[in-house]
Amino acid sequence: MTTEQAYSKPMSLSHDIAPRVIPFHHRLVNTYGKNSFIWMGTIPRVIITNPEDLKYILTKMGEFPQPEPNPLVKLLATGIALYEGEKWAKHRRIIYPVFHLEKLKRMLPAFYESCSEMIVEWESLELKESSCELDVWPYFQNLTADVISRTAFGSSYKEGRRIFQLLKEQVQLVTKVLQSVYIPGWRFLPTKTNKKMKGIDREIRALLMGIINKREEAIKAGEATKDDLLGVLMESNLKETKEHGSNKKVGMSMHDVIEECKLFYLAGQETTSGLLVWSMVLLGQYQNWQDHAREEVLEVFGSNKPDFDGLIHLKVVTMILHEVLRLYPALALITRITSTKTQLANYSLPAGVEVALPTLLVHHDKQLWGDDAQEFKPERFSEGVLKATKNKFTYFPFGGGPRICIGQNFAMVEAKLALSLILQHFTFELSPSYTHAPSSHLTIRPQFGAHIILHKR
Repeated sequence: MTTEQAYSKPMSLSHDIAPRVIPFHHRLVNTYGKNSFIWMGTIPRVIITNPEDLKYILTKMGEFPQPEPNPLVKLLATGIALYEGEKWAKHRRIIYPVFHLEKLKRMLPAFYESCSEMIVEWESLELKESSCELDVWPYFQNLTADVISRTAFGSSYKEGRRIFQLLKEQVQLVTKVLQSVYIPGWRFLPTKTNKKMKGIDREIRALLMGIINKREEAIKAGEATKDDLLGVLMESNLKETKEHGSNKKVGMSMHDVIEECKLFYLAGQETTSGLLVWSMVLLGQYQNWQDHAREEVLEVFGSNKPDFDGLIHLKVVTMILHEVLRLYPALALITRITSTKTQLANYSLPAGVEVALPTLLVHHDKQLWGDDAQEFKPERFSEGVLKATKNKFTYFPFGGGPRICIGQNFAMVEAKLALSLILQHFTFELSPSYTHAPSSHLTIRPQFGAHIILHKR
Protein backbone atom coordinates (compact mmCIF):
# COMPACT_ATOMS: atom_id res chain seq x y z
CA MET A 1 0.00 0.00 0.00
CA THR A 2 1.31 3.48 -0.88
CA THR A 3 1.18 6.41 1.52
CA GLU A 4 -1.44 8.04 -0.72
CA GLN A 5 -3.64 4.94 -0.51
CA ALA A 6 -3.14 4.66 3.26
CA TYR A 7 -4.14 8.30 3.81
CA SER A 8 -7.19 8.07 1.56
CA LYS A 9 -9.40 6.72 4.36
CA PRO A 10 -9.37 6.68 8.18
CA MET A 11 -8.69 3.62 10.33
CA SER A 12 -10.44 1.96 13.24
CA LEU A 13 -9.76 3.32 16.74
CA SER A 14 -6.62 1.25 17.24
CA HIS A 15 -3.02 2.10 18.16
CA ASP A 16 -1.67 -0.24 15.49
CA ILE A 17 -0.91 2.84 13.38
CA ALA A 18 2.26 1.81 11.51
CA PRO A 19 0.37 0.32 8.48
CA ARG A 20 -1.20 3.75 7.94
CA VAL A 21 1.63 6.10 8.99
CA ILE A 22 4.59 4.31 7.34
CA PRO A 23 2.92 1.69 5.10
CA PHE A 24 5.96 1.03 2.91
CA HIS A 25 8.39 0.32 5.77
CA HIS A 26 5.75 -1.62 7.71
CA ARG A 27 5.12 -3.93 4.73
CA LEU A 28 8.86 -4.23 4.04
CA VAL A 29 9.67 -5.39 7.60
CA ASN A 30 6.68 -7.77 7.72
CA THR A 31 7.64 -9.32 4.37
CA TYR A 32 11.44 -9.44 4.54
CA GLY A 33 12.25 -9.26 8.25
CA LYS A 34 13.29 -6.67 10.79
CA ASN A 35 16.69 -5.98 9.23
CA SER A 36 15.69 -5.47 5.60
CA PHE A 37 17.53 -3.92 2.67
CA ILE A 38 16.04 -1.82 -0.13
CA TRP A 39 17.05 0.75 -2.72
CA MET A 40 15.72 4.30 -2.34
CA GLY A 41 16.36 5.42 -5.91
CA THR A 42 20.16 5.14 -6.22
CA ILE A 43 20.79 5.01 -2.45
CA PRO A 44 20.84 1.66 -0.60
CA ARG A 45 18.90 1.67 2.69
CA VAL A 46 19.08 -0.82 5.55
CA ILE A 47 16.30 -1.04 8.16
CA ILE A 48 17.67 -1.59 11.69
CA THR A 49 15.49 -2.54 14.68
CA ASN A 50 17.85 -4.42 17.01
CA PRO A 51 18.22 -2.41 20.28
CA GLU A 52 22.02 -2.82 20.55
CA ASP A 53 22.50 -1.70 16.93
CA LEU A 54 20.08 1.22 17.38
CA LYS A 55 22.03 2.46 20.40
CA TYR A 56 25.37 2.08 18.61
CA ILE A 57 24.18 4.01 15.53
CA LEU A 58 22.77 6.92 17.55
CA THR A 59 25.83 7.05 19.81
CA LYS A 60 28.51 6.97 17.10
CA MET A 61 27.89 10.32 15.40
CA GLY A 62 31.11 10.24 13.38
CA GLU A 63 30.38 6.85 11.86
CA PHE A 64 26.68 7.55 11.30
CA PRO A 65 26.10 11.23 10.42
CA GLN A 66 22.77 12.47 9.12
CA PRO A 67 22.12 12.23 5.37
CA GLU A 68 22.51 15.48 3.45
CA PRO A 69 19.08 17.15 3.76
CA ASN A 70 17.02 18.12 0.75
CA PRO A 71 17.72 21.79 -0.19
CA LEU A 72 14.01 22.50 0.32
CA VAL A 73 14.21 21.22 3.90
CA LYS A 74 17.13 23.62 4.44
CA LEU A 75 14.83 26.41 3.30
CA LEU A 76 12.63 25.69 6.34
CA ALA A 77 15.49 25.67 8.85
CA THR A 78 18.94 24.24 9.42
CA GLY A 79 20.35 24.85 12.89
CA ILE A 80 21.70 22.33 15.37
CA ALA A 81 19.36 19.56 14.18
CA LEU A 82 21.13 19.36 10.81
CA TYR A 83 24.73 20.34 11.61
CA GLU A 84 27.60 17.89 11.96
CA GLY A 85 31.13 17.89 13.40
CA GLU A 86 32.66 21.03 14.92
CA LYS A 87 29.74 23.26 13.97
CA TRP A 88 27.27 20.96 15.71
CA ALA A 89 29.51 20.81 18.84
CA LYS A 90 29.86 24.61 18.93
CA HIS A 91 26.12 25.24 18.55
CA ARG A 92 25.20 22.64 21.15
CA ARG A 93 27.64 24.21 23.62
CA ILE A 94 26.10 27.66 23.05
CA ILE A 95 22.47 26.51 23.03
CA TYR A 96 22.60 24.00 25.91
CA PRO A 97 22.22 26.65 28.67
CA VAL A 98 18.94 27.79 27.04
CA PHE A 99 17.25 24.54 28.11
CA HIS A 100 18.70 24.22 31.61
CA LEU A 101 15.96 23.46 34.15
CA GLU A 102 16.63 26.73 36.00
CA LYS A 103 16.05 28.66 32.75
CA LEU A 104 12.86 26.68 32.08
CA LYS A 105 11.67 27.51 35.58
CA ARG A 106 11.93 31.22 34.76
CA MET A 107 9.99 30.66 31.53
CA LEU A 108 7.03 29.05 33.36
CA PRO A 109 5.05 32.34 33.61
CA ALA A 110 5.19 32.64 29.80
CA PHE A 111 4.05 29.00 29.48
CA TYR A 112 1.22 29.69 31.91
CA GLU A 113 0.07 32.86 30.14
CA SER A 114 -0.31 31.06 26.81
CA CYS A 115 -2.00 27.99 28.34
CA SER A 116 -4.42 30.00 30.47
CA GLU A 117 -5.47 32.06 27.44
CA MET A 118 -6.48 28.82 25.70
CA ILE A 119 -8.40 27.64 28.80
CA VAL A 120 -10.27 30.97 29.00
CA GLU A 121 -11.11 30.68 25.29
CA TRP A 122 -12.51 27.17 25.81
CA GLU A 123 -14.53 28.33 28.82
CA SER A 124 -15.97 31.25 26.85
CA LEU A 125 -17.41 29.00 24.15
CA GLU A 126 -21.17 28.89 24.24
CA LEU A 127 -21.64 25.65 26.13
CA LYS A 128 -24.94 23.83 25.81
CA GLU A 129 -25.62 22.25 29.20
CA SER A 130 -22.01 23.07 30.20
CA SER A 131 -20.47 21.04 27.40
CA CYS A 132 -19.38 21.51 23.81
CA GLU A 133 -17.58 19.74 20.99
CA LEU A 134 -14.45 21.19 19.45
CA ASP A 135 -11.45 20.16 17.38
CA VAL A 136 -8.56 20.60 19.84
CA TRP A 137 -5.84 20.13 17.19
CA PRO A 138 -5.75 23.73 15.85
CA TYR A 139 -5.93 25.03 19.44
CA PHE A 140 -2.82 23.04 20.38
CA GLN A 141 -1.00 24.19 17.25
CA ASN A 142 -1.75 27.80 18.17
CA LEU A 143 -0.92 27.22 21.84
CA THR A 144 2.53 25.74 21.18
CA ALA A 145 3.31 28.43 18.60
CA ASP A 146 2.30 31.08 21.13
CA VAL A 147 4.48 29.48 23.83
CA ILE A 148 7.47 29.52 21.46
CA SER A 149 6.70 33.14 20.52
CA ARG A 150 6.62 34.25 24.17
CA THR A 151 9.55 32.17 25.40
CA ALA A 152 11.72 32.92 22.36
CA PHE A 153 11.07 36.62 21.90
CA GLY A 154 9.48 37.92 25.12
CA SER A 155 7.96 41.34 24.52
CA SER A 156 8.35 40.87 20.74
CA TYR A 157 6.13 37.79 20.75
CA LYS A 158 3.53 39.35 18.41
CA GLU A 159 6.22 39.64 15.75
CA GLY A 160 7.10 36.05 16.65
CA ARG A 161 3.52 34.98 15.91
CA ARG A 162 3.87 36.42 12.40
CA ILE A 163 7.08 34.41 11.93
CA PHE A 164 5.21 31.25 12.89
CA GLN A 165 2.38 31.97 10.43
CA LEU A 166 4.94 32.40 7.67
CA LEU A 167 6.80 29.21 8.63
CA LYS A 168 3.52 27.28 8.69
CA GLU A 169 2.79 28.46 5.15
CA GLN A 170 6.35 27.57 4.11
CA VAL A 171 5.97 24.03 5.50
CA GLN A 172 2.81 23.52 3.41
CA LEU A 173 4.54 24.75 0.24
CA VAL A 174 7.70 22.67 0.81
CA THR A 175 5.65 19.54 1.60
CA LYS A 176 3.63 19.99 -1.58
CA VAL A 177 6.80 20.31 -3.69
CA LEU A 178 8.50 17.33 -2.00
CA GLN A 179 5.45 15.14 -2.72
CA SER A 180 5.50 15.98 -6.43
CA VAL A 181 7.71 14.36 -9.08
CA TYR A 182 11.35 15.39 -8.55
CA ILE A 183 12.91 17.27 -11.48
CA PRO A 184 16.60 18.25 -10.99
CA GLY A 185 17.06 22.03 -10.88
CA TRP A 186 13.31 22.70 -10.69
CA ARG A 187 13.69 24.75 -7.50
CA PHE A 188 15.79 27.34 -9.38
CA LEU A 189 13.07 28.10 -11.94
CA PRO A 190 10.96 31.25 -11.36
CA THR A 191 7.70 29.35 -10.84
CA LYS A 192 4.88 30.84 -8.77
CA THR A 193 5.56 28.41 -5.89
CA ASN A 194 9.33 28.98 -5.94
CA LYS A 195 8.86 32.77 -5.92
CA LYS A 196 6.41 32.44 -3.03
CA MET A 197 8.82 30.29 -0.99
CA LYS A 198 11.73 32.71 -1.56
CA GLY A 199 9.52 35.67 -0.65
CA ILE A 200 8.43 34.01 2.60
CA ASP A 201 12.05 33.19 3.45
CA ARG A 202 13.06 36.84 2.93
CA GLU A 203 10.21 38.09 5.14
CA ILE A 204 11.04 35.63 7.96
CA ARG A 205 14.70 36.67 7.88
CA ALA A 206 13.81 40.36 7.90
CA LEU A 207 11.52 39.94 10.92
CA LEU A 208 14.13 37.93 12.83
CA MET A 209 16.89 40.38 11.91
CA GLY A 210 14.76 43.23 13.28
CA ILE A 211 14.16 41.46 16.61
CA ILE A 212 17.83 40.44 16.97
CA ASN A 213 19.15 43.91 16.05
CA LYS A 214 16.91 45.49 18.70
CA ARG A 215 18.32 43.07 21.27
CA GLU A 216 21.91 43.77 20.29
CA GLU A 217 21.33 47.52 20.59
CA ALA A 218 19.75 47.07 24.03
CA ILE A 219 22.71 44.96 25.21
CA LYS A 220 25.19 47.58 23.92
CA ALA A 221 23.19 50.23 25.80
CA GLY A 222 23.81 48.30 29.00
CA GLU A 223 20.44 46.57 29.40
CA ALA A 224 20.51 43.13 31.02
CA THR A 225 19.83 40.17 28.74
CA LYS A 226 16.31 38.78 29.06
CA ASP A 227 15.37 35.29 30.22
CA ASP A 228 13.63 34.36 26.96
CA LEU A 229 15.26 31.91 24.53
CA LEU A 230 16.73 34.60 22.30
CA GLY A 231 18.15 36.47 25.31
CA VAL A 232 19.77 33.34 26.76
CA LEU A 233 21.07 32.34 23.32
CA MET A 234 22.65 35.76 22.78
CA GLU A 235 24.10 35.78 26.31
CA SER A 236 25.63 32.32 25.80
CA ASN A 237 26.94 33.39 22.39
CA LEU A 238 28.55 36.55 23.86
CA LYS A 239 30.18 34.50 26.63
CA GLU A 240 31.57 32.03 24.07
CA THR A 241 32.99 34.87 21.97
CA LYS A 242 34.58 36.67 24.97
CA GLU A 243 36.26 33.49 26.18
CA HIS A 244 37.91 32.85 22.81
CA GLY A 245 38.72 36.41 21.76
CA SER A 246 38.53 37.31 18.06
CA ASN A 247 38.62 33.72 16.79
CA LYS A 248 35.98 33.65 14.03
CA LYS A 249 35.37 29.94 14.55
CA VAL A 250 33.65 30.59 17.88
CA GLY A 251 30.29 32.20 18.46
CA MET A 252 27.42 32.34 15.98
CA SER A 253 26.95 34.54 12.96
CA MET A 254 23.69 36.44 12.45
CA HIS A 255 22.70 33.76 9.91
CA ASP A 256 23.34 31.05 12.52
CA VAL A 257 21.16 32.78 15.14
CA ILE A 258 18.33 33.18 12.62
CA GLU A 259 18.48 29.49 11.68
CA GLU A 260 18.36 28.44 15.34
CA CYS A 261 15.34 30.70 15.93
CA LYS A 262 13.53 29.10 12.96
CA LEU A 263 14.39 25.67 14.32
CA PHE A 264 13.00 26.58 17.78
CA TYR A 265 9.70 27.23 16.07
CA LEU A 266 9.50 24.17 13.88
CA ALA A 267 10.84 21.58 16.33
CA GLY A 268 9.29 23.03 19.48
CA GLN A 269 5.87 23.66 18.00
CA GLU A 270 5.50 20.39 16.09
CA THR A 271 6.72 18.08 18.86
CA THR A 272 4.64 19.50 21.72
CA SER A 273 1.41 20.05 19.77
CA GLY A 274 1.55 16.40 18.67
CA LEU A 275 2.21 15.18 22.21
CA LEU A 276 -0.73 17.20 23.55
CA VAL A 277 -3.23 16.21 20.88
CA TRP A 278 -2.52 12.47 21.21
CA SER A 279 -2.65 12.80 25.01
CA MET A 280 -6.14 14.29 24.71
CA VAL A 281 -7.24 11.57 22.28
CA LEU A 282 -5.98 8.77 24.54
CA LEU A 283 -7.30 10.29 27.78
CA GLY A 284 -10.61 10.90 26.01
CA GLN A 285 -10.68 7.22 25.15
CA TYR A 286 -9.40 5.87 28.50
CA GLN A 287 -11.49 7.64 31.12
CA ASN A 288 -9.91 5.72 34.02
CA TRP A 289 -6.48 7.20 33.23
CA GLN A 290 -7.99 10.66 32.80
CA ASP A 291 -9.49 10.28 36.30
CA HIS A 292 -6.15 9.11 37.77
CA ALA A 293 -4.33 12.06 36.19
CA ARG A 294 -6.92 14.58 37.44
CA GLU A 295 -6.80 13.15 40.96
CA GLU A 296 -3.03 13.63 40.99
CA VAL A 297 -3.19 17.18 39.59
CA LEU A 298 -5.84 18.22 42.11
CA GLU A 299 -3.91 16.58 44.95
CA VAL A 300 -0.71 18.45 44.02
CA PHE A 301 -2.15 21.83 42.96
CA GLY A 302 -5.81 21.93 43.97
CA SER A 303 -7.30 24.83 42.02
CA ASN A 304 -4.06 26.86 42.29
CA LYS A 305 -1.72 27.82 39.49
CA PRO A 306 0.63 24.85 38.80
CA ASP A 307 4.20 25.52 39.92
CA PHE A 308 7.45 24.19 38.48
CA ASP A 309 8.42 21.87 41.36
CA GLY A 310 4.96 20.31 41.37
CA LEU A 311 5.03 19.76 37.59
CA ILE A 312 8.34 17.92 37.53
CA HIS A 313 7.16 15.59 40.32
CA LEU A 314 3.84 14.57 38.69
CA LYS A 315 4.16 10.79 38.47
CA VAL A 316 0.90 9.66 36.82
CA VAL A 317 0.94 12.48 34.24
CA THR A 318 4.57 11.63 33.41
CA MET A 319 3.69 7.93 32.95
CA ILE A 320 0.85 8.92 30.60
CA LEU A 321 3.08 11.22 28.53
CA HIS A 322 5.76 8.52 28.20
CA GLU A 323 3.15 6.02 26.99
CA VAL A 324 1.69 8.55 24.53
CA LEU A 325 5.20 9.13 23.14
CA ARG A 326 5.71 5.37 22.85
CA LEU A 327 2.52 4.81 20.87
CA TYR A 328 2.63 8.12 18.93
CA PRO A 329 6.28 9.28 18.75
CA ALA A 330 6.84 12.61 16.99
CA LEU A 331 9.05 11.02 14.31
CA ALA A 332 8.07 7.68 12.80
CA LEU A 333 11.54 7.16 11.31
CA ILE A 334 15.10 8.44 11.93
CA THR A 335 17.75 8.18 9.21
CA ARG A 336 21.54 8.16 9.32
CA ILE A 337 24.21 7.34 6.70
CA THR A 338 27.51 5.47 6.93
CA SER A 339 30.51 7.80 6.55
CA THR A 340 32.98 4.94 5.96
CA LYS A 341 32.87 1.17 5.60
CA THR A 342 31.29 0.05 8.88
CA GLN A 343 30.83 -3.26 10.66
CA LEU A 344 27.42 -3.42 12.36
CA ALA A 345 26.88 -6.71 14.20
CA ASN A 346 26.90 -9.34 11.42
CA TYR A 347 26.63 -6.78 8.63
CA SER A 348 29.40 -5.05 6.73
CA LEU A 349 28.07 -1.76 5.36
CA PRO A 350 29.95 0.21 2.68
CA ALA A 351 30.22 4.01 2.93
CA GLY A 352 27.13 5.87 1.74
CA VAL A 353 24.52 3.36 2.94
CA GLU A 354 21.42 4.94 4.48
CA VAL A 355 20.41 3.41 7.81
CA ALA A 356 16.73 3.75 8.79
CA LEU A 357 15.72 3.48 12.44
CA PRO A 358 11.92 3.00 12.49
CA THR A 359 11.00 4.51 15.89
CA LEU A 360 7.33 3.62 15.43
CA LEU A 361 7.98 -0.04 14.61
CA VAL A 362 10.42 -0.47 17.51
CA HIS A 363 8.01 1.20 19.98
CA HIS A 364 5.25 -1.20 18.87
CA ASP A 365 7.35 -4.38 18.66
CA LYS A 366 5.68 -7.19 20.64
CA GLN A 367 8.96 -9.09 21.00
CA LEU A 368 10.46 -6.06 22.75
CA TRP A 369 7.43 -4.76 24.69
CA GLY A 370 5.22 -7.84 25.12
CA ASP A 371 1.91 -8.90 23.60
CA ASP A 372 0.27 -5.69 24.86
CA ALA A 373 2.72 -3.49 22.90
CA GLN A 374 -0.07 -1.82 20.92
CA GLU A 375 -2.23 -1.16 23.98
CA PHE A 376 -2.29 2.05 26.03
CA LYS A 377 -0.82 1.02 29.38
CA PRO A 378 0.91 3.90 31.20
CA GLU A 379 1.57 1.61 34.17
CA ARG A 380 4.46 0.08 32.21
CA PHE A 381 6.35 3.32 33.05
CA SER A 382 5.43 3.29 36.77
CA GLU A 383 9.07 2.64 37.75
CA GLY A 384 10.62 4.82 35.08
CA VAL A 385 11.88 4.35 31.54
CA LEU A 386 14.79 2.01 32.40
CA LYS A 387 12.53 -0.55 34.13
CA ALA A 388 9.93 -0.28 31.35
CA THR A 389 12.56 -1.01 28.69
CA LYS A 390 14.44 -3.59 30.78
CA ASN A 391 17.57 -1.45 30.21
CA LYS A 392 17.38 -2.08 26.46
CA PHE A 393 17.42 0.69 23.85
CA THR A 394 13.80 0.25 22.78
CA TYR A 395 12.36 3.71 23.59
CA PHE A 396 13.70 6.82 21.86
CA PRO A 397 10.90 9.35 21.21
CA PHE A 398 13.44 12.21 21.37
CA GLY A 399 16.21 10.34 19.56
CA GLY A 400 19.27 9.18 21.47
CA GLY A 401 23.00 9.54 21.98
CA PRO A 402 24.74 12.94 21.74
CA ARG A 403 22.07 14.20 19.29
CA ILE A 404 19.15 13.53 21.63
CA CYS A 405 16.63 16.38 21.32
CA ILE A 406 18.01 19.31 23.32
CA GLY A 407 14.49 20.65 23.91
CA GLN A 408 12.90 17.52 25.43
CA ASN A 409 12.61 19.06 28.93
CA PHE A 410 11.03 22.18 27.40
CA ALA A 411 8.42 20.01 25.62
CA MET A 412 7.66 17.88 28.69
CA VAL A 413 7.25 20.86 31.06
CA GLU A 414 4.97 22.62 28.56
CA ALA A 415 2.87 19.47 28.04
CA LYS A 416 2.56 18.85 31.81
CA LEU A 417 1.43 22.43 32.44
CA ALA A 418 -1.13 22.40 29.61
CA LEU A 419 -2.55 19.02 30.67
CA SER A 420 -2.68 20.06 34.33
CA LEU A 421 -4.70 23.18 33.50
CA ILE A 422 -7.06 21.24 31.21
CA LEU A 423 -7.64 18.59 33.89
CA GLN A 424 -8.29 21.28 36.53
CA HIS A 425 -11.01 22.91 34.42
CA PHE A 426 -12.62 20.17 32.28
CA THR A 427 -13.56 16.56 31.92
CA PHE A 428 -13.59 15.32 28.33
CA GLU A 429 -14.28 12.40 26.03
CA LEU A 430 -13.80 11.52 22.39
CA SER A 431 -16.61 12.81 20.22
CA PRO A 432 -18.61 10.27 18.17
CA SER A 433 -17.50 12.38 15.18
CA TYR A 434 -13.80 11.78 15.94
CA THR A 435 -12.06 10.20 12.95
CA HIS A 436 -8.88 8.25 13.78
CA ALA A 437 -6.35 9.00 11.05
CA PRO A 438 -2.73 9.40 12.25
CA SER A 439 -0.47 10.63 9.45
CA SER A 440 3.15 11.68 9.09
CA HIS A 441 3.58 15.31 8.06
CA LEU A 442 6.96 16.31 9.53
CA THR A 443 5.61 14.66 12.70
CA ILE A 444 2.77 12.20 13.45
CA ARG A 445 -0.43 14.23 13.58
CA PRO A 446 -4.21 13.68 13.24
CA GLN A 447 -5.09 14.02 9.55
CA PHE A 448 -8.71 15.05 10.23
CA GLY A 449 -8.21 16.81 13.56
CA ALA A 450 -9.19 15.64 17.04
CA HIS A 451 -12.84 16.21 17.97
CA ILE A 452 -13.37 16.16 21.72
CA ILE A 453 -16.44 16.82 23.87
CA LEU A 454 -15.53 19.13 26.77
CA HIS A 455 -17.50 19.37 30.03
CA LYS A 456 -16.93 22.19 32.51
CA ARG A 457 -15.98 20.92 35.96
